[in-house]
Amino acid sequence: MTTFRDALSAGPLVLDGGMSNELEAQGHDLSGALWSARLLRDDPDAIAAVHRAYFAAGAQVAITASYQATYDGFARLGISRTETTALLRRSVHLAREAAENAAGTVWVAASVGPYGAMLADGSEYRGGYGLTVAELTRFHRPRLEALAEAAPDVFAIETIPDLREAEAVLNALDGLGIPAWLSYSIRGTTTSAGQPLTEAFALARGSDAVVATGVNCAPAADTAPALALNTALPGVVYPNGGGVWDPGTRSWRGAQDEIADLAPSWLRAGAVLVGGCCRVGPAEIKELADRLAAAADG
Repeated sequence: MTTFRDALSAGPLVLDGGMSNELEAQGHDLSGALWSARLLRDDPDAIAAVHRAYFAAGAQVAITASYQATYDGFARLGISRTETTALLRRSVHLAREAAENAAGTVWVAASVGPYGAMLADGSEYRGGYGLTVAELTRFHRPRLEALAEAAPDVFAIETIPDLREAEAVLNALDGLGIPAWLSYSIRGTTTSAGQPLTEAFALARGSDAVVATGVNCAPAADTAPALALNTALPGVVYPNGGGVWDPGTRSWRGAQDEIADLAPSWLRAGAVLVGGCCRVGPAEIKELADRLAAAADG
């Protein structure tokens, strides 16, 4: 049986794009603190439809709608731990059901967003929450355990802003038996909290679980220079589609980028997982997938 680790060694895989932008395109209001995670309870069919759209566009990996789904965040809205566990598992099951009807071999990545995503104030682009590594480990471990019980192929540890939280998540991964990629939010060639990316990438080398490390939710132009600093492991890269995020209005401002144009530079920098994040939809993923397929045939 082919594993996700095996698939990485066979060549680059195409990730999906943003979940939230596609849900908003369907007309869903994501202005609340739970963002797209709210629909795990209120409209799971909408999430499944997004997964199907990305698979149809050529994505080979679906990232679940659990980025902002946490026990603490759901508890603030009166959702019990039991229901939260069920919703976390549902995020994986929805992606798996879409995968079963997709063409070719595809994979499910369980999204694990940073502590700042639960705060819903943009602090995943700043870090520095004032918590210890032990406190952050205790925050992340229960969610990882719940997601692991639903048997994703890989964890997507994404948009991590600083080394302290990266260390905590790596601790929390211990013993779960599921591989993971670790990707940072960045400012140029540092993490969002200002630490050198060389140190951030090197941190992943000490984890048996991590199969790739890189950057996501970043300006597209910054991704290739950042990824070039990664000498620790194979690379993962999925930038935003352009513009600047305004946490006050929870909206994007500015023009979009053509991320497919950057695919050759990502591959040269060692990327094995490539896709898009916010403001990247099925049309952009199709263009990216087509570009990679043409390169492989050439």
